Amino acid sequence: MTCAETITNYALRSIGIGERLLPRTDFDLCQQITLIGSGLIWNLYFASLALFFGFFFATGIAMAKASGNAFLRRPADAFIFLFRGSPLFIQFFLAYEALVLLPRAGIDVFGMTVATSWLTKAWAGALIVLILNTTAYSAQIFHGALMSVPKGDLEAADAYGLAGWTKFRRVVWPTMLRLAWPSYTNEAIFLFHATTLVFFSGFPAFQQRGDSLYYATYFADKTFNPFVAYPIVAGYFVLFTLILIGLFGMVNRRLNQHLPGAVKRLKYRPQLVR
Repeated sequence: MTCAETITNYALRSIGIGERLLPRTDFDLCQQITLIGSGLIWNLYFASLALFFGFFFATGIAMAKASGNAFLRRPADAFIFLFRGSPLFIQFFLAYEALVLLPRAGIDVFGMTVATSWLTKAWAGALIVLILNTTAYSAQIFHGALMSVPKGDLEAADAYGLAGWTKFRRVVWPTMLRLAWPSYTNEAIFLFHATTLVFFSGFPAFQQRGDSLYYATYFADKTFNPFVAYPIVAGYFVLFTLILIGLFGMVNRRLNQHLPGAVKRLKYRPQLVR
C-alpha cells in the first residue's frame, strides 16, 4: 500500500470514514503519521468545544463571583474551588463512575424518557468534564481581570450615561478580556494538551475511534518502539499549539488596537505546575 493510499484509507478513520480495521503488520511511518493525525481530530473536537462553551460559562461564573449577592457568589466560589482543587484525571474518573450509575433505560422526566447511555461515551462525558474544568480556571482568570478594570474607565462610562448591560458590554467586558487574554491563552493551550487525558480516563473509545494517543499507544504496543509514535504525537501538538498561539495573538492585537504604541506579540508562557 502506497502512502497516498494509506492517507486515503486512514486519514478520517477516527470519525468512522475509511478502513474499519487497523493495520496488523508491516507498520511504516506513513501509517503512524496518518492514523495519529486522524486521532487528533478528537483532540481538536474536545478542545474547541470545551473552549467555546467554557468561555461563556466562565464569564457568567466570574460575574457571579464578583457579585455582592452571597447567593450568587458562594456557589461560584465553591464551583471554582472544587474544579481547581482536584486533579483533572480524578474528575474524569468520578464523572464516569457517576454517569455509569444512571439507569441505562433512561430517566423519566414529565412522562418522557430521556436517554442517558450517551453520557458514558467519551465524546459526551469527557467533553462535559473538560468544559467544567476549563470553566473553573477561566472564571478565576476572568474574575481577577474583572477586579482589575481601572476605576477611571468605570467613571468615564458613568459620565457618558452608560449603565447596566450597556456599560458591561461596551466598557467592562472588553477591558476584562484585554487584561485576561494572555493568561487565558495559557489556559487554552493547557486545555488542548489536557485532552490527551481522555485516553486514560474510563470513557471508552467507540469502535476503536480514539484520539491521537490511542493510535500512538497502539503502534507503540505493536512495534515495541515508543520512540516513533509518541514523538509524532508531540510534533502534532507542537504544531497546533503554534497555530493556537497565532489565533489568540490575533485576538490579542484586536483587543489592544486602541492603545497607543505598537502592540507586543503574545508570548507563550507555559504553566509548569498547575
